Amino acid sequence: MIITPLHPWNLTPKEAIEIQKKLSTQIIRKNHLKTVRFVAGADMAVSKNPDRAYAGVVVMSYPDLQIVERQQAVLRLTFPYIPGLLAFRESPALLQAFEKLRHEPDLIMIDGQGLAHPRSFGIACHIGLWLDKPTIGCAKSRLFGDHRPPPMMKGAWSPLIGNHDEVIGAVVRTKQGINPVYVSVGHKIDLKTAIRYTLACGQGYRIPEPTRQADIYVAGLKRAEFESMTRQNFD
Repeated sequence: MIITPLHPWNLTPKEAIEIQKKLSTQIIRKNHLKTVRFVAGADMAVSKNPDRAYAGVVVMSYPDLQIVERQQAVLRLTFPYIPGLLAFRESPALLQAFEKLRHEPDLIMIDGQGLAHPRSFGIACHIGLWLDKPTIGCAKSRLFGDHRPPPMMKGAWSPLIGNHDEVIGAVVRTKQGINPVYVSVGHKIDLKTAIRYTLACGQGYRIPEPTRQADIYVAGLKRAEFESMTRQNFD
């Protein structure tokens, strides 16, 4: 994939916040999706010793959801862990993995927030803007906003409400009787379409299959490197 840089990454937290405020005005909240042949899921695993990010992107065919490509990147973390600024910690590695892709995705699903963020610019917005692709944020937990619990049946959802009673996302029940996921617009997609594809990409699990496979992939990368380092220490 071709990536057009939007800003440097060697920033202070204050500078990062100002970039979020500036770039949030560029997010497109209308649906730009046409034919979807490939959906990419992206996730990250982090180790503390050494302080590294293991980024993984899994591209799946749609609608049959078969894996067609996986790419990875491992980078040393340089930005501190600060809630609301995780994109500046994780995006450099994720973008390196995306840059290696041979199958260009039509839709990207990120394990993280989109507009459901204090400055309306979570990591799904960040990645979507850098890649100029329709992007969905699908997070396991809430970062920002208030909501009522959705009904317990699969496919039910309730709005996630931010400042000034604005709908910033949806709390979606992807499987009956389990905890919901938090879906929000990343870029070039509307919320109803984001909900529809989140549900369409489910295969009986809470997490949509593209991000579930990305999670499995990065966990394996982290485990393999840990096992390699352990063997070296005993050699």
